[in-house]
Amino acid sequence: MIINRPFWQELVENAWRQKNILWLMGVRRAGKTMLCQSLSDVEYFDCERPRVRQLFIDPEGFLDAQKGKKIVLDEIHRLDNPSEILKLAADHYPEIKIIATGSSTLGASAKFKDTLTGRKKEIWLTPLLLQEMVLFGNEDIRHRFLFGGLPSFFMSKQLPEDDFGEWIDAYWAKDIQDLFSVGKRYSFQKFAELLLANSGGLFEATRYAAPCEVSRQTIANYLSILEETFVVQVIRPYSTYRPTEIIMAPKVYGFDTGFVCYAKGWRILRQEDLGLLWEHCVLNQICGQLQKKEINYWRNKKGNEIDFVIAMKDNKSLAAIECKIYTLQVAQSRSAVNAITANFEAFRHYYPHGKNFVVAYDVDRSFERRYGDILLTFVNTHDLIKELARQ
Repeated sequence: MIINRPFWQELVENAWRQKNILWLMGVRRAGKTMLCQSLSDVEYFDCERPRVRQLFIDPEGFLDAQKGKKIVLDEIHRLDNPSEILKLAADHYPEIKIIATGSSTLGASAKFKDTLTGRKKEIWLTPLLLQEMVLFGNEDIRHRFLFGGLPSFFMSKQLPEDDFGEWIDAYWAKDIQDLFSVGKRYSFQKFAELLLANSGGLFEATRYAAPCEVSRQTIANYLSILEETFVVQVIRPYSTYRPTEIIMAPKVYGFDTGFVCYAKGWRILRQEDLGLLWEHCVLNQICGQLQKKEINYWRNKKGNEIDFVIAMKDNKSLAAIECKIYTLQVAQSRSAVNAITANFEAFRHYYPHGKNFVVAYDVDRSFERRYGDILLTFVNTHDLIKELARQ
């Protein structure tokens, strides 16, 4: 069943207006194939099929036959020289519009000898955006948390625990072994599972080396691979190297709430689990809707922390974002107000310019509250994205 996804379809069309080559990237089963097949007047080529790969023995002959068309080259990394055909098309066949799909950034593998700098547009297809839940038949936020945002997983009637395990096996077999030189399957998968189980926490490579039975440097290499293939997102601390700030330790987030719950062994969500999962969903909204990777967090050595910090377009102000799934946790609780205000006050002491957002699931319309010198803007994810996009 093909489900139209207007946000992503419009993103594709806008990208094609700027470049004829589009690199559509995202994790396995994020819906790349479904999205491509939902586009009108597109011819689809599945590069996993041997018969299709035979067409590319003569790249120029193949492209000559596609003049004036829109084509999809799905799983293009299965070709012997995938960057050759994209470079040819970019330089000599501007009338052909191409979507090439893959599960990593274009330069992640040695198979791509040319990253097409300046010749392509990129779209990062994230797990389901919150506004897409209705398109896929379920608007229950707890369901989104537990089942995750991969379309087929989200639409399951029962918790797809076997599918989570099968996805991890396929990720190793079809992404890691095809694209990277990773020798120890056990160590790599153990590291990935531990990262997902600790998703949203501070990362220190040394703590993973012993349980994964590899060196600290190998752990750092594994993290780079997981980041390049979108299985984790590394959020680095924002700092101007002040002595009071955390400047080194990144935070690592798993790509999807369903896999985080699976790694943690959560089958039923408790109230105290929701805040962490909401934080993941807010991050997913920022990445997907703004196509943004430059996201930081902030923390000082006294323990004050801001979930996400984003430098605005004017290069002079910083948006500070705290994630609270319900506004009642903040607006009607004095202790919560004191805690969150202390975080913003500590941050604004060093970085006074910019807006302070509390993004919550239950906000219908944005509103502001002043607590001492701190003005907080309470928003839902829709209004947060509008604010971030315009500033």
